[in-house]
Amino acid sequence: MEKEMLALVNLKEGKLETFMGWMQSDEGMEVRKSVAYPEKTIGAMKPDKSGIMFKVSVHNEAGMKEFVAGNNPKAKAIYAECVDNVQLWELSKVEVK
Repeated sequence: MEKEMLALVNLKEGKLETFMGWMQSDEGMEVRKSVAYPEKTIGAMKPDKSGIMFKVSVHNEAGMKEFVAGNNPKAKAIYAECVDNVQLWELSKVEVK
């Protein structure tokens, strides 16, 4: 079942390019595809480049939680190098008429 989630990734100083390079690499895309639909992901960067927000369409919630916690075996090294912390929220649609 597809679920919309929001991830706020706070990065270590100067690590934006390194982190985003990995996320767009073949290895990063493989990990992302295993938990969500990358083609549906919407990203936004903090103005000071200290973090990124991703709206993600998740198909593997347990895998997504493992990924954002930095416990995915293929993502562990990049998280240790680049990520300070991550917050993850479940999203629900609000009808506004």
